[in-house]
Amino acid sequence: MSSSTLNKVPEITLSFWIIKILTTTVGETGADYLAVNAGLGQSVTRTGMALLLAVALFLQIRTRRYTPCIYWLTVVLVSVVGTQITDLLTDDMNISLYLSTFVFAVALGIIFIVWNRSEHTLSMQNIDTRNRELFYWAAILCTFALGTAAGDLATEALGLGFAWGSIVFGSLIAVTYLTWKIGANTVLTFWIAYIFTRPLGASLGDMLTQSRNYGGLGMGAMWTSALFLAVITLLVTQAQIKNGLLNVGRGGK
Repeated sequence: MSSSTLNKVPEITLSFWIIKILTTTVGETGADYLAVNAGLGQSVTRTGMALLLAVALFLQIRTRRYTPCIYWLTVVLVSVVGTQITDLLTDDMNISLYLSTFVFAVALGIIFIVWNRSEHTLSMQNIDTRNRELFYWAAILCTFALGTAAGDLATEALGLGFAWGSIVFGSLIAVTYLTWKIGANTVLTFWIAYIFTRPLGASLGDMLTQSRNYGGLGMGAMWTSALFLAVITLLVTQAQIKNGLLNVGRGGK
């Protein structure tokens, strides 16, 4: 199999950002549900999700074109695993959120530097070689871990709370969008917005699932995860159908 493929990621549309934010929320609520509500425990949940992610990544890398159901399944699992990495460092290893946020930020910076020096582009429109795809997924995993740490740092350690955390990170995304509209670099603003969607989704997830005593709405992890997964499934199914029709129009090539 040649390393050269068609672009393996979706177009950056409103639907992309909606699904992305929903997946980040599911990463927060889904991990909590499996580990706590379902009684699997952190170790079993981490191992199981890591194995599922490995399978999903294998399928994603083996495909020769963008396939919505495989791509977004991988993103959901990356979201869960990224959340668990941060939780492992914070809860089990007692590493401060300040330190983990800094470490993940540095790690992401290193990934971008090596990626750019190797491939001379960080563009989402050019994930069309094996190397670029590997760099891409390494960066995605790091953004989820970084976003989880930064979100927890803002809402818990700095005391913003879930509602204000959602407002702050939502506002930062809006500012990033406006800077892009007035001419800021497309690749830079994309990755900044991508990072901010993770703490936004985490803040929304905590606000929906946590009890009212802790500033949440008390919906619970199970119902929040089920609702968001249903919406993700609907949107991804629509994307899969549209993608299939486009491929038929191209003669299946």
